Parts: sequence; C-alpha cells; structure tokens
Amino acid sequence: MGVVTKTTDEEGTARRFWLKFKKESVFAMYTPFVVCLASGNLEMETFRNYIAQDVHFLKAFAQAYELAAECADDDDAKAAIFQLRNNVLQELKMHDSFVLEWGLDPTKETTCNAATLRYTEFLLATASGKVEGEKGLGKIATPFEKTKIAAYTLGAMTPCMRLYAFLGKEIRALVSPDESSHPYKKWIDNYSSEHFEASALQIEELLDKLSISLTGEELEVIEKLYHQAMKLEIEFFSAQPIVQQILVPLSKMIDPMEERLMLFSDFDLTCTVVDSSAILAEIAIVTAPRADLDEQGNVLARMSSVDLKNTWGSLSTQYTEEYEQCIENILPREKVEKFNYEGLCKALEQLSEFEKRANLRVIDSGVLKGINLEDIKRAGEHIILQDGCINFFQKIFKNEQLNAAVHVLSYCWCADLMRSAFSSGGLNALNIHANEFAYEDAISTGEILRTVESPVDKVQAFKDILNKNESENSKLNVTVYIGDSVGDLLCLLEADIGIVVGSSESLRRVGSQFGVSFVPLFPGVVKKQKEFVESGLITGWEGQSGILYTVSSWAEIHALILGHQ
Repeated sequence: MGVVTKTTDEEGTARRFWLKFKKESVFAMYTPFVVCLASGNLEMETFRNYIAQDVHFLKAFAQAYELAAECADDDDAKAAIFQLRNNVLQELKMHDSFVLEWGLDPTKETTCNAATLRYTEFLLATASGKVEGEKGLGKIATPFEKTKIAAYTLGAMTPCMRLYAFLGKEIRALVSPDESSHPYKKWIDNYSSEHFEASALQIEELLDKLSISLTGEELEVIEKLYHQAMKLEIEFFSAQPIVQQILVPLSKMIDPMEERLMLFSDFDLTCTVVDSSAILAEIAIVTAPRADLDEQGNVLARMSSVDLKNTWGSLSTQYTEEYEQCIENILPREKVEKFNYEGLCKALEQLSEFEKRANLRVIDSGVLKGINLEDIKRAGEHIILQDGCINFFQKIFKNEQLNAAVHVLSYCWCADLMRSAFSSGGLNALNIHANEFAYEDAISTGEILRTVESPVDKVQAFKDILNKNESENSKLNVTVYIGDSVGDLLCLLEADIGIVVGSSESLRRVGSQFGVSFVPLFPGVVKKQKEFVESGLITGWEGQSGILYTVSSWAEIHALILGHQ
C-alpha cells in the first residue's frame, strides 16, 4: 500500500473551522478597544485594565493545558500539550517584564470581569470534561471518553490563538515600520511576530492530530466549542470599558433625538448573489410552455421557450458589448489628480441614456410578457442573498434605541421580486424604490413602469428621500450608502459614508479616473479615529469627499454600524 497524502480538499480541522468562522473575526476588529489600540490613542487606563484581564485568560490557558495533558493517551500529544503550556507560562513572564512600562503592578491581583469569567469558566469546564453540545453531552467520565477531552479542550482554545495572530497582523499592517512612538508597539510586535504565529500553528496542528480518530458527531462538538470560544473572545474585546470618544459602532454615535440614520443599499449583486434580470429571464423561459388566459378566456400569445432563450441571449450579449463601449467612451483620456464630482456626473449622464435605451429594447422584445405574478413571488422567496445581508437589516429593525430607516434603490425591473426576497426574511418594513411590472390580472403585459433606470435616477431618488425626511422629521440625516457598481457611484459619493461591496472593475476604473479613492474600511476607520482624537472633529465622513470604503463582507458593515450585536 502506498503512502496516503493529504489533498488540498482535505484541510485540517483547525483550518476548516477558522475559514468557516473567520468572517466573525471582524467583530473583534471593529470593537472600540481594537480600533483605538490600532490608532495609538487608546487611553492607558483602558489598556491597563485589558492587560490585567488578559492575565486571567493566560492562567486559565495554563490550567486547561495541564488538564488536557492528563487526558491525552499519546506520549507525543502529552509532550506537545506541555510545550504549549510552557509557551503560556513564558508569555505570563513576558507580561510581567513589560507591563511596568504601562504603569501596571504585575503583583497586584485583579478580579475577573463578567466577559473574562464567561470564557475562563467555559474553558475550564470543557477541560474538566463538562462538555455541552446543543443536546447536552453531560460530564465525560469513562477512561475511553476522557481521551476526547484533550481534543475538545484544544477546540476551545485554538480560535483565541488564531484570532490574536490575525488581529496582530491586521494592526501591524497599519503601523509604519519606523513608527517607534506607537504606545502599544510591543503588544503589536508580539502578536504579529513569527514566534506567535508558530505557537498558533502548533496548537492548530495538534488539534488536527487529536481530531483524526474522532467521529463526525464528535467533530461537530469540537466545531461548536470552537465557535463558542470565538464568540466569547469577541465579547471579551467588546466588554473592555472605553470612556473616550470613539467612531464605532456608528449606531452609538447617533443621538436619536437629534439625528436619524438613513441607510441606503443597492439590490442586484449588493444584496443578491445573482442579478435579478437573470432570474426574471429564467422565470420567463421556464414558464413559457404554460398557456395563460386573459380575462376573456383567450390564450395569451407568448414566445416559445426556445425563442425566449435566444432572444434573452441576444439582449444580454448586446447589453454587455455596448455597456463596455459606453464605459470606455465616458472615461477621461487622462486620470484627474483631484476628485472631480461634476465631471463624473456629466459622464454618467451618458451611461444613464444608455441604460434607458437598453430597457426600451427589453420592453420592445416582448420577453417579459406573460410572466405570472405568483411565479415572480415564488422566485423571490428563493433568491440567494449575500451572507449576512438579511441578518444585518433584521438587527437594524430590532434595535429599538436606533432611529433608523432603510431604503433600497435598484435598477431591478420588478419591485415585486425584491419585496418577495426581503419579505421571506421578515423585512416588510424595508422601503423599496425600483421599477414595476405592468400587470393585467396578475399577468405581466411586458411593459415596465420605469422610475429608477440610471445613476442619475438613483441619485435623484436618494436626494428626494433625504429632503423629505428632513422636512418631516426635522432631524439631521446621517447617511450610509452600500453599493457595488458604476450605477451606485453618485449615491456612494453623496452619502456621508459610501461602502463598496464586491470587486466591480468598471466601478473602480470609472471612479479612479475621476479622482475617487478606494480605501479598505478597517484602515479607513482607524485613520478617522486617529484624526478624530487629534482634531476633535470627524473629518472625511461628509459626502462628496471623494473617498469610498471597500469591504470584504456584510459582516464588516454590520460591525461598523451595529457592533457585535
């Protein structure tokens, strides 16, 4: 028998869990504590308190390793666990050696706060065999069962190590190599170091080894422990007492008596995974063989599914080719040095005319004729939305302390499709601004009631909504727009905070040529926090600043606006 090698599809247990839950790590990144620490203006008293709490974490780690080693039935595993325990003891000594710089007495005992206690009790309970899954597995007692405890314990510790290594590297990237004045440089250097990365890899590799012989059900238990540990670690960062002014989460900065958070979002490829026009084309083609009757009982004339498929294909090809040509035509020959909003508006007027012509072609082709409203609603219920999108909007509406309104602005031809998609997530209170199908007896006539067709239409709707809100509520609008395409550019730039999801090449090309800067959100927030403390003013959040913020997921948007709730 030959040697069995691990394929790329057979990732280790620890790696698989980290990739599954990595998006949640952003909730630690955007905590006030981490943002202030990264910016270098975290108040020293807050950091001292954190260090004192971290000592309780490290002591719990050392104790948990000792308990896990007692349960391991493999000498190599025991040795590896004791090595990890020694690493923790060394880290405790390192704490004692440099906390004096921050004015903390290493010999002074401090009590655990509630968040620290929740994690340490969870960890030590796991290491003692009191492992609880969703069904409650009770106390592990037999010698055979005890061998699992080492794996379970490491499952409850590994995400903490990986999260610290991740945060250390993310913050390290924002600190200039020659910036020796950063007050928390030693902390950053430690957790971004190759030495700490090696420790994180060491515990991950050991978790992989101890997991090999476990059943699928036992691996599910480890996954739940891993996820619970990640959530408790995020709670730990969130619980650090911050008394200074801070820019995150945005919801905490807004005074509901004086201000209103106005959230705007695009729909296609911002909220959805697939463009709605492709979904409507699919409905038309799949339902084409059915005969629909008008109110007189006559069969409505419809194209065959073959003709519909060919026509949709031709329309799609023509749109793509002409869209790309239109983008080329509106780009200035040379990139402007300074953000030019007026020039961008003028250029996007050409794109607006193109979009209107393309919609007329769709209407004239008759491909939308005869689609049943019930089919549209059913398709909407099954639209796949971006991970975290629905949950974010649900949390917005559940936050009773937050004075907020949500508006979705979209080119989508059929607002009923959008309503159905959001209603399936319980978002009936969401305001939708899009085009509408014309119906006769719930059957599409093929006409579109066109109200939002272009970048110009979108930004006009955006302004009209804000003007109406200010006149009716007499509150200051704090605006956030979330979008993904060239059609969103004007709204993104008009908003106080414009957030770009996805990686649209045309959006970046057009924006860059007119002087728009695209900044990853986390570095942008850290920079704004630094400026905020230095100047006492929030600079750069105002609309038409020419700066847009890019995100990797809806989790970042959630973390920025609501925090980890």
